[in-house]
Amino acid sequence: MDKHRSVTYFNTVRIRAAVVAAGSHFLLSVLLALLVGAFVFGIWYPSPFDELSGGRELFWLILGVDVICGPLLTLVVFDPGKARRGLVRDLATIGALQMAALFYGVWTVHEARPLYLVHEVDRFRVVGAPDYAGFDVKNDLASLDDSLKVHLWRGPITVGVRRAADPTEHSRVLFEALSGGRDLAQRPNFYIPYDAAYASQAMQRARPLVRFVERFPAARERVEQALKSSGVVVADALFLPVVHRQEWIALLDRQGRILGFVPGDGFAVP
Repeated sequence: MDKHRSVTYFNTVRIRAAVVAAGSHFLLSVLLALLVGAFVFGIWYPSPFDELSGGRELFWLILGVDVICGPLLTLVVFDPGKARRGLVRDLATIGALQMAALFYGVWTVHEARPLYLVHEVDRFRVVGAPDYAGFDVKNDLASLDDSLKVHLWRGPITVGVRRAADPTEHSRVLFEALSGGRDLAQRPNFYIPYDAAYASQAMQRARPLVRFVERFPAARERVEQALKSSGVVVADALFLPVVHRQEWIALLDRQGRILGFVPGDGFAVP
């Protein structure tokens, strides 16, 4: 009986100690996840790209698994009765596995992140590394002006596309696009700054935002909220569709400056 009580007491002590250790591990994991999340959503996936590109779901899925699995493993292996050297080795192994999973997850999110918001005739297209369809564009990206170059500490860059240099180049790009190949937005050697001079081109195909609101009345509140900080009203704004994994539109003023984004199918608006 005394032996049974001793075993029960030891198990209770071990479980309590393991719960405390796992709880501390969980809190540290959550803190690290929040810090990484602040960087990812503050730089790589600023609003609305976190929704538009699906980055939010991908990131939190990866982080959720990482944050939960590490503390669970600590709960299983932690034993205050275990030799200190063995316990440190076990916890260090868990920490190393968790950090490796975290780095892999962040790398995956980094590889999928949006690099450019490209104006392309009658739309904006969000372009990330996977959208280059396996073509080697490193040299084209490296040859861009410094203001258009992506790097680790920079979010998506808004760019325009230049006109074809000659009819031959125009025909080649058009033929490839029609046959399922790369379009202008997937060719970095066509990128140019989306500045005041270029924005006038976007205005040629932009449509009155009033039409979008009339087509989707439920979107009015979100549209007005997106315009609020700019001081532009719906009647004076324009829009262009945004192409990516979800259907969104970009809100523009009469000078072609982007004022915000809201979800919705811009191509459904006459």
